[in-house]
Amino acid sequence: MKNTALFIAKRYLFAKKSTQAINIISAISGIGIMVGTAALIIILSAFNGLETLVLKKYNSFTPELLILPTHGKTFDPRHPGLESLQKSGKLISFSPVLSEKALLWYKDKQIPALVKGYDSGILLNKALDSSIIEGVFILENESGPQALLGAGIQMQLNVNISDAFEPLKIYSPKKSITGNSLNPLSDFIIEDIQVAGVFEIQQDFDQNLIVPLNFARILFEEPVKVSAIELNFKPGVNIVKEKKVLENLLGSAFELRDRMEQNQALYKVLFSEKWMIYLILSFIVVIAIFNIIGSLTMLVIEKLKDISVLSSLGAGKKLIKRIFLYEGLMISMFGCIIGLTIGLIFCLIQQYYGFIKMGEQSLVFNNAYPIAIKWQDFILVFITVAVFSIFASTLASNLSVKKIDKLNQDL
Repeated sequence: MKNTALFIAKRYLFAKKSTQAINIISAISGIGIMVGTAALIIILSAFNGLETLVLKKYNSFTPELLILPTHGKTFDPRHPGLESLQKSGKLISFSPVLSEKALLWYKDKQIPALVKGYDSGILLNKALDSSIIEGVFILENESGPQALLGAGIQMQLNVNISDAFEPLKIYSPKKSITGNSLNPLSDFIIEDIQVAGVFEIQQDFDQNLIVPLNFARILFEEPVKVSAIELNFKPGVNIVKEKKVLENLLGSAFELRDRMEQNQALYKVLFSEKWMIYLILSFIVVIAIFNIIGSLTMLVIEKLKDISVLSSLGAGKKLIKRIFLYEGLMISMFGCIIGLTIGLIFCLIQQYYGFIKMGEQSLVFNNAYPIAIKWQDFILVFITVAVFSIFASTLASNLSVKKIDKLNQDL
């Protein structure tokens, strides 16, 4: 019976109709589903590409795991668990960080900024190295300590890193301020440092100043403790597993954050935006799918005599309903599969040739519009089209059996 219904549905789909409008409406329905499906795949893949680039930029400054104190602003890094981690051979970099807000002064301009002191381990961060837009990626040379300045700070202070005679001044409040001094500057530790390079990552990070850890210890009067420890693991290491192991090893005195927890707002925005795009475009596809109801309704009206003949020959209502159900599904699935194929071909061409440009090339994005193909998107779109197609085709197929008894009496 299933084969019979499918055979008749195929004949109805490809046979010439007496009313040309049926063919036109069916074609419009299929084309609408095809275009909507292709648009869904292309837009989702483009969003994946943008998401990948944005996260890549964030990850250049965000460690795979960040160790913070549960209470207070600093902690002693001399912990047995941390020492065993350093010797485990799983890490690319183990970077103690001492960070604090300070006032930056250059010529006649000043601005508060976050100053972060790193040891030489940060120089292993190739992604950060690639973010240098001016100068060199170093923290020390024969002249002494060197700083890496965020592009946002450079723009506001108008820092000229080529001017060796005008260093950047950093003001940090002393821990023991008397407040009785006639000279207010005596309550600050003031250190000069030359800027070696300027990095550009993202607006939040571009307001940071990176200095050598020993320089930061003098500036903030902190000889031992650190604010955080940044961990980057070798390829193949399971970050989730390592996080659980470290949590048990370090205890409740420390808090561990992975990249998603360090940038919760960013991940929430990316997640919500992608689903909003999916829902909006899915709504357009659903409208195209429900055009099938119109084409199937007209087909049922045209095939009323065939329906009555089939009924008189012993065909049950289920068989007749199944014929028009298959008819609707074939229209929608043909459109869906062709749309998925077009979307895939378009994405592959854009990936390899990059014929769609983003306009003026920047350091944040490549000139070609980014595309990232994920098979999960294809499954999601196919299931979306299939579910609504079944629903729409079921509604339309019910019309075919409403008046079978009356048609039999008329015949």
